[in-house]
Amino acid sequence: MTGAFSRDRRRFLTASGAVLGAAAATQLWLPAAARAAEPPLPEGVFALGVASGDPLPDAVVIWTRLAPDPLAGGGMPDRAVSVEWEVAEDARFRKPVRRGVARALPAYGHSVHVDVRGLRPGRAYWYRFRASGRLSPVGRTRTAPHPHSRGGSLRVALASCQNWQNGYFTPYADMLGQDPDVVLFVGDYIYESAPSATAVRRHEGTGEPYSLVEYRNRYAQYRTDPHLAAMHAAAPWVVTFDDHEVDNDFAGEIPQDPAKQTHDAFVARLTAAYQAYYEHMPVRATAVPDGPHIQMYRRLDFGRLLRLNVLDTRQFRSDQATGQAGAEDPSMTMLGAAQKEWLLDGLHRSPARWNLIASQIMMAETDLQVGPGKLWYYDAWDGYQAERNALMGEFARVRNPVVLTGDRHLTMVSDLKADFADPDSDVVGAEFVGTSVSSGGDQDQTAFHTEWDPRMPDNPHWKFIDAHRGYHLFDIGRDGVDATVRAPGTVLQPDSASSTLARLRVDAGKPGVRLV
Repeated sequence: MTGAFSRDRRRFLTASGAVLGAAAATQLWLPAAARAAEPPLPEGVFALGVASGDPLPDAVVIWTRLAPDPLAGGGMPDRAVSVEWEVAEDARFRKPVRRGVARALPAYGHSVHVDVRGLRPGRAYWYRFRASGRLSPVGRTRTAPHPHSRGGSLRVALASCQNWQNGYFTPYADMLGQDPDVVLFVGDYIYESAPSATAVRRHEGTGEPYSLVEYRNRYAQYRTDPHLAAMHAAAPWVVTFDDHEVDNDFAGEIPQDPAKQTHDAFVARLTAAYQAYYEHMPVRATAVPDGPHIQMYRRLDFGRLLRLNVLDTRQFRSDQATGQAGAEDPSMTMLGAAQKEWLLDGLHRSPARWNLIASQIMMAETDLQVGPGKLWYYDAWDGYQAERNALMGEFARVRNPVVLTGDRHLTMVSDLKADFADPDSDVVGAEFVGTSVSSGGDQDQTAFHTEWDPRMPDNPHWKFIDAHRGYHLFDIGRDGVDATVRAPGTVLQPDSASSTLARLRVDAGKPGVRLV
């Protein structure tokens, strides 16, 4: 998926700890004399917590960023800092298995990404960092099952769309109690909107972020949410971005408002946004940005139980259509040629029982027009129908495809159809559009159903729709996927009990989804 790194980038990755092979197992903690030789750091260097991600059977990425003054650029001195890391089989670190030293570089916001190798499959591990004699919070992570493992189950939590200004990240408190094996976050980790005086919580800064420092400050603010921090420390995450990590509804190198952002200016904004994204996410060195480009689509296997294909639906897409004819234009692409070939190859060659696709944008049709005629969201897959319909044809030859999506700020669970223009066409898969963590705030449920229920007859593939905030939880076994829609009572308060709104199931070998 990615080309060879340049010599300079390879030096950075090795120095920062982003690339570490088996040799990392033999590295030792810094001697006391070496630690004393480095000038002391300010208090609170681990204010942004810890995280892990992209688990493999023998590896996982562990992350932190040194930032004693998170909302003012980080507050670190302009020098490289040695950061010790340790992974153990127990929470008290009496059984350490890997140790090493990484270099936190100012050029990358003093972030640390350690690709810890040589671990055992299907195991829980605990990890921590130390800098200037100060210990980080302890994180817990888990490796993927053995590549040939056919049994067992996996619990996956699906989250997206967490707008700081619309509410607290309350759903993560309930997610923490559900103890997922992995969290899948499919976009809109931050929002680029300017501060609002009437918001539940106000964004930092004075306007939208454009520079690297401004994006760093925005990510740092989000990372200070205690529920989000706790969930990052409790399980590995698999992440991808949508539009608000950069600019609403952007496509490739085209901004939402090209009359207000020149191409050069937007390329500079992309460069800053992607670097800040990398600096704050537990991702591998393959995601180190190359200017205004970042490698995000990738594939993770969890034994023979499931294959997870993580898409990038922003960098390679055609600019959005402005009408129905454009939406049906066969030249329109959401994925680009290389990513589409990669996806189809991974699906057709998959040894897994379940083939999951993480798509930031809703794949099933949304017909907004009540009665005759069609009205679509052109930013979603409805705006790229030829490619979407071809993909549905491929799904018919794929074992148990299930699409996990965000963006919509609604729960929309659907059958995927071979031809959405024909309600009697074959069902080829299932899609779960997860609601938002906080975006949209507490929604008026009566108003939602008044607006959306009349559209149900025009969208017979919809199985369940809802407008509460929250997340989806999936228990995946060989025989089926049991899905639970979880929602707090409110996101206008930091704490609120959650409840189950719906239970759904996808049976192995039977495309589609049903309420249970």
